[in-house]
Amino acid sequence: MKNKIDETDLALCRSAIYEALALGFRPPTSETFERLIATEQNSALMQIAAMLDASESNGKSTNMASRVRQLRQCAELEALEKSYRDLFGFTAHPKVPPYETEYGEEALFQQPQELGDLAGFYNAFGLRVKASERVDHMSCECEFLSFLARKEAYALEQNDADMLEETRKAQRFFLKDHWGRFIPAFVKMLKREDAEGFYGGLGDLCHEFARFECTRSNVPLGSELMRLRPTEWMEEAFTCGSGEELIQISRKAAATMTAN
Repeated sequence: MKNKIDETDLALCRSAIYEALALGFRPPTSETFERLIATEQNSALMQIAAMLDASESNGKSTNMASRVRQLRQCAELEALEKSYRDLFGFTAHPKVPPYETEYGEEALFQQPQELGDLAGFYNAFGLRVKASERVDHMSCECEFLSFLARKEAYALEQNDADMLEETRKAQRFFLKDHWGRFIPAFVKMLKREDAEGFYGGLGDLCHEFARFECTRSNVPLGSELMRLRPTEWMEEAFTCGSGEELIQISRKAAATMTAN
């Protein structure tokens, strides 16, 4: 039986899950271990996930709480660091690219447009991405959605209808055009490479939560059959930090292709 949860509490719970995913998909530190794996903090996150599992907004049955519990299996930070390097780490072609715009076989010309759209979302809410980060990184997108969910909670508390409409609209479009679009393909690849590990478990949580979010926002979840984009024109882009640099590189590659 579904329980009715206050809309503000629901938004805060959603923000907390996005925040946990953002932390989990960043290079691991002691904070990762303490907040996601250590028993006390993991139990608190389980309670938050259980509230979402039981909420009326959950149109399809999920078990996010059990997915959170699975994260406890990693016993050492050193092992977590090794797994991160093996899966996502600092090479031109990681086993599991954590970047949205590497998914989908659309023409390369669309990549600068997508990167620009992401930057536009962040700028519209007064946010700036560090020069060393890519705007399409999984962690960056989760952090943005966590911010939007907190802003939604604030709008509800303040009875600000305009802010609430603006924030919810931004979430729907961001889920539809960006985060929800590539999550199934990303998680499928992640599960193939780390089925029983911490990151495979984090992927399970990510997929269940994406399904929850897309269902409640009435937007389609992307296909797990989405393939990686061709990489022959992206060698330079993978080693680059900022979204603006990536946009310029992609435009350069697109111009070269047109000339040929």
